[in-house]
Amino acid sequence: MSVIPYVIEQTKLGERSYDIYSRLLKDRIIMIGSEINDQVASSVVAQLLFLEAEDAEKDIFLYINSPGGSTTAGFAILDTMNLIKPDVQTLCMGFA
Repeated sequence: MSVIPYVIEQTKLGERSYDIYSRLLKDRIIMIGSEINDQVASSVVAQLLFLEAEDAEKDIFLYINSPGGSTTAGFAILDTMNLIKPDVQTLCMGFA
């Protein structure tokens, strides 16, 4: 079981606590850090569509550290990357 770290952001309105993945998403960063399966693909596709709806002009950054996985799940991510308007920049770290 992995522990998801939290970060605290200070604003004029006070403090706000985010899990690290939500905070990265705010900066248009999506992370894949496991084998790609249907659940991971659904999460990544949803994040890509959400970021496109927020701003279709700004780039999205996808960090990948994955040993591979399901081909069909991977194609779901790739098809969505090709479908949406924002450019998706991929950065491979470790496995990819």
